[in-house]
Amino acid sequence: MKAEIVAVGTELLLGDIVNTNAQYLSRELAALGISVYRQTVVGDNEERLLATFKDALSRCDLVITTGGLGPTDDDITKEIAAKFFNKELVFHEESWELIKGYFNKMEKEPGENNRKQAYFPKDAIILKNNNGTAPGAILKDEENNKTIIVLPGPPAEMERMFKESVFPYLKRFRSSVFVSKVLRIAGIGESEAADKIKDILQGQTNPTIAPYAKQFDTTFRITASAESEEKAEEMIKPVEKQIRDRLGENVYGEGEVTMEEVVAKLLIDKNLTISVAESCTGGLLASRLINYPGISQVFVEGAVTYSNEAKMRRLGVKESTLEKYGAVSEETAREMAEGIAREAGTDIGVSTTGIAGPGGGTEEKPVGLVYAGLCINGVTKVKKLNYNGSRERIRNRTTAFVLDWIRRELL
Repeated sequence: MKAEIVAVGTELLLGDIVNTNAQYLSRELAALGISVYRQTVVGDNEERLLATFKDALSRCDLVITTGGLGPTDDDITKEIAAKFFNKELVFHEESWELIKGYFNKMEKEPGENNRKQAYFPKDAIILKNNNGTAPGAILKDEENNKTIIVLPGPPAEMERMFKESVFPYLKRFRSSVFVSKVLRIAGIGESEAADKIKDILQGQTNPTIAPYAKQFDTTFRITASAESEEKAEEMIKPVEKQIRDRLGENVYGEGEVTMEEVVAKLLIDKNLTISVAESCTGGLLASRLINYPGISQVFVEGAVTYSNEAKMRRLGVKESTLEKYGAVSEETAREMAEGIAREAGTDIGVSTTGIAGPGGGTEEKPVGLVYAGLCINGVTKVKKLNYNGSRERIRNRTTAFVLDWIRRELL
C-alpha cells in the first residue's frame, strides 16, 4: 500500500505551527509497511484541497489528512473529502452526544457550530476522539479502492486516534510484518558512525539500516520484513549485534530512551549521589537530570554559580584561581566540580564553565570555549570543549556532552 500525508491549515503555511503530525504518521506507517510517497501542506481552501486529493490519489491508495475538523467555517477537510468521493453528509447522533458530554465535563454547553463536527460522509467509519471534540473518519471509494482518512490537527488528539483506531484498521491490510529497532548513538557523528559500519550498510537488503542525524546524537533504525513479528525480530538480532560490536559504548540505548534516563539509571543502580555546579549551562544539566522520575534517590543539589563571587562563596573556588586563570579555565572547572561534591556531600560533582556568546570572547578564549569538570569519589577530570553556533546551541551541546561523559565514566 502506498500513502500520502496531507496536513491542512493555513497556520502551517504561515509557520505559526510546526508540522509534527507528518513526522509521527510517517514513522507509524513505516512500521505498518506502508510506503509514504509524499507529504503535502495545503491551506484551508476548497479548490486547492480538492486538487490535492485528486493529485495524491492519482499516485497512491491512501491519503491521511490532519487538521480542518473543527467547528468553524474554515474547517473544511471532512466536507471536501466527502465532496471528492461524491458522498452526502449525514448527522451522527452518537458523535453529537459524545461532543456534548465533552463540554458537560467542563461545565459548558457546546455551541451550535459544534454540531458541524457531528456530520459525516455517508457510510464513513467514524473514529472516536477521546482527547477532544472533533471525531475523525475513514472514507472509502470501494470501486476504485481509494481511501481518505481524516484526523484532527492537535497532536494529542491525532496520535491517540491513530493508535486506537487507525493503526488497528490499517494493520489488517498488510501482507507482511515490519519490525523496527532503533539504536541511539552519542559521541560520534552520523558520518563517522556510518563509516564504521560501511560494509554492513552497503550489503543491506532485509533487514535494512537507516542512519539519522539528530540534534546531538545519531540513530540507526534497523527494519526487517517477515511473515511474523517473531521472525522479523530474529532477523534484526545479528545485525544489531554487528553494529553494537563496531560502535561499542557509543551506543547508549535503544528505542525512545533519552541520555538522561540512561545516566539516571546508572546512578541509581550504582547508588552514587550527584550534584552539579553550572555556569554557562545555567541549570540545563540539572534540568535534564531531573527529567527522570526517581532521580531524587541520587540527585542532591544543583547550583547555578554564574558570577565569580558565587563560585567563591558557594563552591569554595579560590580567588587566586579566578584572578590567575579566569572563570573559564581548567583550574576553575576543577575547583567547581570538587567544591560542589564537597559542599553537597555527594559521590559525584559536575561543573560547567564557558563562553556561550554571542559576545565576551577573546582571541585567547573565543566564544564556544567550555571547560567541564567531573569529580567522582575524589578523582577529578576536566575536559576542554570548543563549539560553534548560537548561545543556545553551545549550552545544549555542552549539556549533551557532559551527560554522555558521566555515562561513559560510570560504565
